[in-house]
Amino acid sequence: MEKINAIITGIGGYVPDYVLGNEELSRMVDTSDEWIMARVGIKERRILTEEGLGTSYMARKAAKQLLQKTGVDPNSIDALIVTTTTPDYKFPSTASIVIGKLGLQNAFGFDFSAACCGFLYTLDVASTMIQSGRYKKIIVIAADKMSSVVDYTDRQTCVLFGDGAAAVLVEATTEQNIGVQNSFLRTDGDGLPFLHMKAGGSVCPPSHFTVDHHLHYLYQEGRTVFRYAVTSMSSDVAQIMKINNLSAADVNWVVPHEANLRIIEAVAKRANLPLEKVLINIEHYGNTSAATIPLALWDFESKLKKGDNMIFTAFGAGFVHGASYIKWAYDGASAVAKK
Repeated sequence: MEKINAIITGIGGYVPDYVLGNEELSRMVDTSDEWIMARVGIKERRILTEEGLGTSYMARKAAKQLLQKTGVDPNSIDALIVTTTTPDYKFPSTASIVIGKLGLQNAFGFDFSAACCGFLYTLDVASTMIQSGRYKKIIVIAADKMSSVVDYTDRQTCVLFGDGAAAVLVEATTEQNIGVQNSFLRTDGDGLPFLHMKAGGSVCPPSHFTVDHHLHYLYQEGRTVFRYAVTSMSSDVAQIMKINNLSAADVNWVVPHEANLRIIEAVAKRANLPLEKVLINIEHYGNTSAATIPLALWDFESKLKKGDNMIFTAFGAGFVHGASYIKWAYDGASAVAKK
């Protein structure tokens, strides 16, 4: 029996129309364009401002574009996985809402939570499902409405985050030496004190006290997270290159989690990889959590060629982190015309 490989065969994306730039932010909190650009490299971020719309709306828009671009029969989709930190509801799953809105007749779905590593982990899970031979087509959607958990009076965190979603189609192929090759994934478990939301879960359920004391917003100790992120992502990239006997010259593209431009630059430097090989769009979107890696693929799809050696790497709350090695499966320029 021929070995089954899992390949990405298409990308869809969505970002809201509303642009929250640094100038507007500087009127909301004590900050400035110069301060933000020097520390995190973000010029603007997209915000979903329409009342009553949540993560599932952006996920559905990204998936709908994906289906249109690839021309795949919606009823041939076996599964749909949404990775998010900002689900519409505690239950039901955001995936079930998206499946219903898209009218997928034969797909089952579930949500996956791994913070900013969500896409990295979920792609590995979907690839394993494909490689098992039981499934042929899986949609992976990374989507986060970070504006719903950001305190816009906290200048340390509100400058960082934006909203967005991207979806990829993962399919089975018997073509060899292509697709998701392997991953190096880790969870340290040390990150709770440094990056979390204090209330809203079973430990501290919502109450008048938690709302009055602003405990339903993201909390982050930036310096600690920065240090862990640089160390972990750099080590993970080195490890995945070692596992696959890749030199810096062998790598065509690195696609990092877009959390902070300084983190990205430090990771590239430690891996001895020029920034020209790193896909970066943080200036325009900010940190969209799980969505950053697939949004970068969406933005730079035209640059990707079949056979390109690509490394994805991310770090998030938990602390969760890792890297994956992918041999790209198609020439992206031909797909961009459908974007």
